[in-house]
Amino acid sequence: MHTVSNPLQACKDIFLRPNGVFRALAAKDNWSWFPFIIVAVVSVLPNYAYLNTVDFDWYRDLLITAQYDQISPAEQDQIRAQLTPQSVLVFATVATVLGYIIINAIVAAYLNIVTRSDEQNVHGYMDWYGFSWWTAMPVVVNCLLALVLMMFTSNPQTSPNILTPLSAAFVFGIEMDSPYHNFAQAIRLDSFWSIYLTIVGISQWTSFSVKKAAVIAITPYALIWGLWLIVLAL
Repeated sequence: MHTVSNPLQACKDIFLRPNGVFRALAAKDNWSWFPFIIVAVVSVLPNYAYLNTVDFDWYRDLLITAQYDQISPAEQDQIRAQLTPQSVLVFATVATVLGYIIINAIVAAYLNIVTRSDEQNVHGYMDWYGFSWWTAMPVVVNCLLALVLMMFTSNPQTSPNILTPLSAAFVFGIEMDSPYHNFAQAIRLDSFWSIYLTIVGISQWTSFSVKKAAVIAITPYALIWGLWLIVLAL
């Protein structure tokens, strides 16, 4: 049986040997600070690298064209004046970190509720909140891949899709001016990886079958992506 003895080993093994990690986490406290720090730090690095290499005037015009094309030229100029590399970086950093904190809080609430029917489940909300940071670890792969791609990119007008190289938007070249861009950015390989980790974790922490764990893990994504796609199609 695979044994995980410390949180650093857990951070490594979560990618390829997650069963042992979640088995260890069921009996350990305070290990989840490690993935929290890793995800929070690594997830902001691509934004920093991108904003320090991109032609910002070009990027600013791209943002305004894609997001504010319905307002008057005067209003666009006001927004253009407010968008600086520093302000965009601060916003992106705060939004990224807070986004993960809030999303994982919601995920933890969901998992805490749906696992209450398991009489053997002894884990409370904070346990599931820590659990959610471990299932978020695949985003690190996306971020590191983005950094590697930017290292080999000399074009200062590179699409911001490079920030999410594991997304459908990057793979299929769906740019910001497409109504399907945000949806395509949300369809990411690391999201499917997180779903898999959630299935493994629920199976380890509860007496639920793998099939039931899969239903629990997949349902939120299926509902969000499905409703999103329906709205886009209307």
